Amino acid sequence: MMRVLTSARSLTRPWRPSGARSSASDGTAREPEIQVRALEGPDKGITEIIMNRPRARNALGNVFVSELLEALAQLREDQQVRVLLFRSGVKGVFCAGADLKEREQMNETEVGACVQRLRGMMNEIAAFPAPTIAAMDGTALGGGLELALACDLRVAASSAVMGLIETTRGLLPGAGGTQRLPRCLGVALAKELIFTGRRLSGVQAQALGLVNHAVAQNEEGNAAYHRARELAQEILPQAPIAVRLGKVAIDRGMEVDIASGMAIEGICYAQNIPTRDRLEGMAAFREKRPPRFAGK
Repeated sequence: MMRVLTSARSLTRPWRPSGARSSASDGTAREPEIQVRALEGPDKGITEIIMNRPRARNALGNVFVSELLEALAQLREDQQVRVLLFRSGVKGVFCAGADLKEREQMNETEVGACVQRLRGMMNEIAAFPAPTIAAMDGTALGGGLELALACDLRVAASSAVMGLIETTRGLLPGAGGTQRLPRCLGVALAKELIFTGRRLSGVQAQALGLVNHAVAQNEEGNAAYHRARELAQEILPQAPIAVRLGKVAIDRGMEVDIASGMAIEGICYAQNIPTRDRLEGMAAFREKRPPRFAGK
């Protein structure tokens, strides 16, 4: 079973997913490629998924994907997770995309299955019940940008480089990029970026609406993480059930016509009416005090 970390100190003893290998091929101990940290104190409710595969620049290899899928499966059942933040433990990179060295060893059938698995992982991220934020402090190319696109919100360092560059490798985006990028930016702009394989800076990405915020990088190389954490802190005080239902209403409503979307909104709103948090919000307004939402 996965052990969720509770402090920065605990990161020195990261959880090991049950399906992960205990050692590398040369017999040396292998650190988990995905680490999970649940913050405490005023940040309680923020959980971080830390990608840590430095030798491959967080490439989406088989072990990496297995560990991330296990983490998501465990965390989606945890009602204490109010915001899930994806960040890198490798300086200068968010995620380099598909592991092409692994891919070279596969036959055509295996390649198809691998890409299907990646697509499923991105769908799991997109369907995560709580808000998700990608903190992009470095390179996010191909599948790395597809991972960020599967998140609800994106924050990038101004110097970060990102793009769906698959056409420059004889490929096309296969883990959701052809679907999520046009939904984010519009069809014509998404086609331009995918057809050309263009790389964007964080500043350019913000100007296009690809990321919510772009911030100047700091000496530690984690400025986007700090801004993403600030954004998560803004979400924390809000009613968690209402936030989750708002996410459902938006995500499902965007896939249908507006009349059907309004019906989805109505269903979500009806589910929120019986909650204690709704009554607490009205009482706090009446009593002129901050609300104390319990997620019930």
